[in-house]
Amino acid sequence: MVEWQPQPSDYHRVYTEQNPWQPSGTVPTVLAPATERFLARVLWKRLINNEPRRHQVILGPRRVGKTTVLYQTVRHLINNGIAPSRIWWLRLDHPLLLEAALGDLVREVLRGSQADEQDPLFLMLDEIVYAEDWDLWLKTFYDEGWPVRIAATSSSTTALRRQRRESGVGRWEEHHLLPCRLDEYFHLVGSPPEVTAHHTLASTLAALAARNHADPSLEGLRTVLMFEGGFPELLFRPIVASSKDGTENLEHHVLESQRVLRSDAVERAVYKDIPQAAGVDNPMMLERLLYVLAGQVTGLLSPTNIGQQLGIKQPTFDRYLTYLEQAYLVFTLTNYSGSESAVQRRGRKLYFVDSAVRNAALHRGLAPLNDPVEQGTLLENLVAATVHTLAAHAGVRLHHWRDGNDEVDLIYDEPQQPLAFEIASSPNHSLTGLEALVERNYRFHGHSYLVAPQAAVIHPADDRRGIGMLPLDTFLLAVGAQAHQAMLTRLGVSASVVGTTPEAERAEPEMPEHGLLGRSADLA
Repeated sequence: MVEWQPQPSDYHRVYTEQNPWQPSGTVPTVLAPATERFLARVLWKRLINNEPRRHQVILGPRRVGKTTVLYQTVRHLINNGIAPSRIWWLRLDHPLLLEAALGDLVREVLRGSQADEQDPLFLMLDEIVYAEDWDLWLKTFYDEGWPVRIAATSSSTTALRRQRRESGVGRWEEHHLLPCRLDEYFHLVGSPPEVTAHHTLASTLAALAARNHADPSLEGLRTVLMFEGGFPELLFRPIVASSKDGTENLEHHVLESQRVLRSDAVERAVYKDIPQAAGVDNPMMLERLLYVLAGQVTGLLSPTNIGQQLGIKQPTFDRYLTYLEQAYLVFTLTNYSGSESAVQRRGRKLYFVDSAVRNAALHRGLAPLNDPVEQGTLLENLVAATVHTLAAHAGVRLHHWRDGNDEVDLIYDEPQQPLAFEIASSPNHSLTGLEALVERNYRFHGHSYLVAPQAAVIHPADDRRGIGMLPLDTFLLAVGAQAHQAMLTRLGVSASVVGTTPEAERAEPEMPEHGLLGRSADLA
């Protein structure tokens, strides 16, 4: 049998299929909807300015909208004067493109383009880690001055592990695109209460109006995020016929979210992304570990007990846990300590990047909707994931704290002023853990908060113990605003110049039938 060999015409067909704007001059709306996440509004500016000169790499879990952000970036480039013929898309997990070296693909795109340093080509490389030696090629493009500006995506950082980071130093910037949090979700569907981000999270929280109570209009959106997840494609779905109180609608979307996330976010990461990037030959064990971790979310990890339960040794557990973290399924927090060696030795706490992924991994179905204890767990996970997003953008370490029987949920270790947060379902929650932390680490006096629904804003300076209080949703909005500012700072873009395309400005937000705000009000 003669082995099939791809012909130039085959590559030409793929290039044509993947770059529909070159003949038409526009990006199809189905690829680049008018509703945009924050990153899509600014990434194009970084590519055009290109100061300092860098490739741009977008990292995040599956279904979070990385590919959509790239398509919207193409639309922004075209609407801001870049000729469609200078913008090329290569989906590198395509079966045909997998057969070719990345350098050969880029040479083919450059051939006859007359691109130079002043008029470069803009390359969108979707799922870049599927290209062999992708890191060395990015290094080559940069060091040899190829006339290209690159924006790339990956659903896993497994391939960005230590031996590959040397290539990236000074050559590419990494941007985290994580599931939508409350402030971004509200921006996508309406106009949220304004929270101004200051230089640090500490100063942002200190500027919140004292004694203001929680905004009840936010509770429904928070419910959606907690049970259905912050994945844009799932958030913008048509409303189904439902009972007056919205129960049937919520149940339908919870089940549908779990089905989609189980298939795409969990199974594709475990059985495709991680094995491809890390060479794991037992993905079923990865899935079993994820299942066990999902049952222990917000709890302290015990590698020994989990290893005995699964029949694996601790080095294997540690390696597999790292892969799950690098695939943006889970994250862990170390125990805060003034000693770095103590931080590394003491117990880690586990969270999921999105609580809906946790529910999908466990096949929980509708059970969380009727379990107050589980709802408290999911609420803590939502808050931790929101602060984790800020920490990823700002480059700040996030911890928990535990000393004997005393514990605090989150320590945001910002160098200028670290903050401590205890997450609770009621403003009457005990302050014992925060009091113990302040007593043993006085730097947290005046910078510690109890965060709970129905709470009022009380600043730590107004409390003799140096412990303040924040309404949950106001806190989530403040953290989200701070994360947005940190992302702009990382991209070198001023918030005052962030805009949208004329096409997006003219378009109405793509809302589901009846509107998401109406839906969220039903859920509140």
